[in-house]
Amino acid sequence: MTTIAFIGLGNMGNPMAANLVKAGHKVLGFDLVPASLETAKAHGLDIVASAGAAAENADVVITMLPAGKHVLSVYSDIVGKARKGTLFIDSSTIDVDSARKAHSVAAAYGMLSVDAPVSGGVGGAEAGTLTFMAGGAKDAFDKAEPILQPMAGRIVHCGEGGAGQAAKICNNMILGISMIGVGEAFVLAEKLGLSHQALFDVASTSSGQCWSLTTYCPVPGPVPNSPANRDYKPGFAAALMLKDLKLSQEAAQASGAVTPLGAEATQLYALFNQQGHAGTDFSGIINFLRGKA
Repeated sequence: MTTIAFIGLGNMGNPMAANLVKAGHKVLGFDLVPASLETAKAHGLDIVASAGAAAENADVVITMLPAGKHVLSVYSDIVGKARKGTLFIDSSTIDVDSARKAHSVAAAYGMLSVDAPVSGGVGGAEAGTLTFMAGGAKDAFDKAEPILQPMAGRIVHCGEGGAGQAAKICNNMILGISMIGVGEAFVLAEKLGLSHQALFDVASTSSGQCWSLTTYCPVPGPVPNSPANRDYKPGFAAALMLKDLKLSQEAAQASGAVTPLGAEATQLYALFNQQGHAGTDFSGIINFLRGKA
């Protein structure tokens, strides 16, 4: 049994931490939102009074926070309170520069660190089937891998510090672009009198096949577990897609990469969010493409 501090118990953090408890670990939980703490307590976490109180008694510290500034603030507050050699795993989705700074903060205090953002949404967090994209030194990754396993379907070591975040924003740029493409195809099919099922049956077994179509189809029917069958109740909210697309464009500008489709997808999701659909699943952008949003 490992003692794990889990800081950030929101929609993703709570089920992730619950799977660590199920795996036999002792999990010390902290969040600023009382309702999140109540849920975590019901999942078997030991609730503590502060992030520092969690870190000082832990072998591993996992953070799941909204943005880079939050991760750096928490690291600055707690890293001096943890025992030397404690493993820090950040599973937030943040900018690459902040991830690298977090590694530097941890290293300055003699800590091991891994940036390990996830893909798979709330459903994957609940099922323990998330994909972890990890960045960090090999010894840190080797120590992190068995900790991540109860929450994971797949764990990929992408390279040195910050590489996990780089992989995450590249992956989600693909996802945002492909969902718009799939949505446009279904809108066109509707105009041409082609049924949703017919398009799905063709495209899902030919060159149009992609995850946005076969796993997360944006129209009701062909894929029963997709959010389209639940009035686009979010598995991955449009606000989070926009956040990740903005990160991709910040990275593109900083590195000199040319990403015109990524830029256009960012603009479309910004409009979708501005129209009041930030809490809708990102696949609901098909209604924006129909002119209904």
